[in-house]
Amino acid sequence: MEEDVKIVQEYYDSDVQLEWNRLEKHPFEFILTTRMMDKYIKPGDYILDIGGGPGRYSLHYAEKGCNVTLVDLSSSNVKFALEKATEQKVSIKAVVGDAREVERIVEGEYDHVFLMGPMYHLLEEKDRIKAMNAALSMLKPGGQIYVSFILLFAGIIYEMKYMPEMLLMESDDVLNTILEDKPYTGDAFTKAFFIPQKDIIPFMEQFPIEKMHLFGQESILAPCETNLLAQSQPVIDKCIDFAEKLCERESFLSYSEHAMYIGRKSLP
Repeated sequence: MEEDVKIVQEYYDSDVQLEWNRLEKHPFEFILTTRMMDKYIKPGDYILDIGGGPGRYSLHYAEKGCNVTLVDLSSSNVKFALEKATEQKVSIKAVVGDAREVERIVEGEYDHVFLMGPMYHLLEEKDRIKAMNAALSMLKPGGQIYVSFILLFAGIIYEMKYMPEMLLMESDDVLNTILEDKPYTGDAFTKAFFIPQKDIIPFMEQFPIEKMHLFGQESILAPCETNLLAQSQPVIDKCIDFAEKLCERESFLSYSEHAMYIGRKSLP
């Protein structure tokens, strides 16, 4: 519903710094995700970052010499990303727009398309399908698409890590959804969609893409993040290297709060 989209837009407009700081406070997601993405992205490539928020990934790859265009629902996020680009002396394009209509907002074909926010917040499957088709329409044949999801158990991991008492306040509906391994759609940090890991591949199989990777963006590290970040840098580095080796292990996927599917668009 468009009312839900407006709620999400207002949430991100209200506190850009919160989302910008998130990947500093929770660095494992960014480190492991960029390690996987770096297998394919090289300087000079054209990237379309759809729903990229305040631009963490956009700016990272602009610094690496990529030509980056950011599209985000939040005008505050777009303004912030452009200001950060100036501050960091890199160049990006950034425009306000809806992931479902991105082909009306930007032009051209891209080597890589990121879809790392819209799958969290488009509550109806028809809208997630529309966003996927719009993203693929901007991707060159043979190019890579990077799609992130919030996993069903992510909220419980977060609560057990930071505020276990919140479990006392969870409704039976929410807990039963997790017990029954069904998608959760509705109120969370804002309007959000949480997907069971078993549903990701069937969803992605309806599009003209070849699966390359499905991995946990925090790998096995999310539940222990607070303790691990308090360790010495050599310990942290060893944990990250070990986690990278396990991030695609299906049996460990539920340790992550986020999962990414990397696929290659089919050739004509």
